[in-house]
Amino acid sequence: MTKNTAAGSHADARDAEAFDYVVVGAGASGCALAARLSESGEHRVLLLEAGPRDTKLEIKVPAAFSALFRSKLDWNYDTVPQPQLGNRSIFWPRGRVLGGSSSINAMMWIRGFPGDYDGWAKVAGPGWSWNELLPYFLRVENVQALAGRASDAETGTNGAISIRSQRSPRSHTATFLAAARELGLKVIRANSGETEGASETMVTQSNGSRFSAADGYLKPARKRVNLVVRTGAHTTRVLFAGTRAKGVAYLEGGIERAVTARREVVLCGGTVNTPQLLMLSGIGDREELGRVGVDVLTHSPEVGKNLRDHLVSAVIVEARGDTLYTAKKPRQLFSYLARKRGMLTSNVAEGYGFIKTDATLELPDIELIFAPVAFVGEGLVDPPAHGLTVGAILLQPLSTGTVGLVSANPLDKPLIDPRYLSDAAGTDRATLMAGLAFCERLIATSALGAVTTGRFVAPEGAESLGIAERDALSINEYSHTLYHPVGTARMGLDAASVVDEELRVRGVQGLRVADASVMPMIIRGHTNAPSLVIGEKAAALILASHS
Repeated sequence: MTKNTAAGSHADARDAEAFDYVVVGAGASGCALAARLSESGEHRVLLLEAGPRDTKLEIKVPAAFSALFRSKLDWNYDTVPQPQLGNRSIFWPRGRVLGGSSSINAMMWIRGFPGDYDGWAKVAGPGWSWNELLPYFLRVENVQALAGRASDAETGTNGAISIRSQRSPRSHTATFLAAARELGLKVIRANSGETEGASETMVTQSNGSRFSAADGYLKPARKRVNLVVRTGAHTTRVLFAGTRAKGVAYLEGGIERAVTARREVVLCGGTVNTPQLLMLSGIGDREELGRVGVDVLTHSPEVGKNLRDHLVSAVIVEARGDTLYTAKKPRQLFSYLARKRGMLTSNVAEGYGFIKTDATLELPDIELIFAPVAFVGEGLVDPPAHGLTVGAILLQPLSTGTVGLVSANPLDKPLIDPRYLSDAAGTDRATLMAGLAFCERLIATSALGAVTTGRFVAPEGAESLGIAERDALSINEYSHTLYHPVGTARMGLDAASVVDEELRVRGVQGLRVADASVMPMIIRGHTNAPSLVIGEKAAALILASHS
């Protein structure tokens, strides 16, 4: 337990409300896990979420996702200043609402390559290989058949999460694909077996509205009497009897309460909140815990370490109309409300692609991303003009960072230091620069040249700069997170890993982690899909261990 706890009445596991399983965090993994644990009706399950219910209209309106940034539905994190990015603090939105970040993200369904998961299997055991995880992907996915063609055997069509083609993509998205074709990239089906090429984004939507993890898992389960979903419940620490997890303490309306878990506590708070909660509960590096006044339960030095994230940098060019610049006009609002069509159904990032900056690589190291709008100011400001955003995402960063405690007060935000582009050899920066050079070539194609003016929205006034100078400025002054942090409670077969291959926290009993923090390596894709799969897999592991 911590020496210092949040204000409120003392919480104790004795005589507290009891459940079989207590799940902390209603994000992608937590929703899937709680739904599956409660499915049989045999187990009493509590799901705790610090944020509110997912009733806000902007959650459902796809193009409005950035309006949720810095809102009450966002944990509203910022990194420490990043020396390699002009000493800027980078804004990190994370969902604080039912559905977690699946309720505020850009809805892109890009699950990564089989090789990513086979890489997990090498360090965390064969149960995490692509072939072993595929059945869980099929349980998650409800993918729309494309062009009248049935999905292949590695695509789910009856799963929990609705995945659809875009209803009203901008004409410029087809232009982006034509530009990619000009440069020799194939235009391929999203999430196909091909590793290089460009695609129109498939999205987690249904009938033109966002379809979150809460929609797919919690709403079908809400009539179950054995599943209790409690919002406005900020978990402050795990409660232990010796080294066995017996429950959690949480704040509700300023009062600290406790619940007990007869079988297990499972943390699904994500890559920031899960390591914070582990450390607040005495699981972490003994020196770091001692520095902030937390008693050590078990020495686990890698808690909060191994942080990796996808950094994106882009060039934004002025366009000749037909962009999301006018998405807030009354006509578009009417089209959305009346028919669920038009600009407001856009997920903003309507196209993407994968390329290798080195032909000898086995898999791509850059993801291209396209938005038919000037996505400026980390999404916190409105676009200043009609524009097209063409960006490069560093898929396999060598640089690693940390999440740490500021104090023993659970209401203090943790210290987030991703250490972007900090690898000693400078490989990360060189790779991102190569990706941006490809973006410049895309902009210079006849396809995109026909719909742009030649002026730059960002970097502003960059027409007078050389390509390399412009791209370096883009990285230093305009790059930001693509919202995919992973790894701070990594799983592995080695004794130094935070959790083992069955997601059990080493050094204690009755406690597991099931979220993106356990990913031992970042995937070449987007993390919503594997986070849902982790929730599904965790449920199977837990139920098997207690059968």
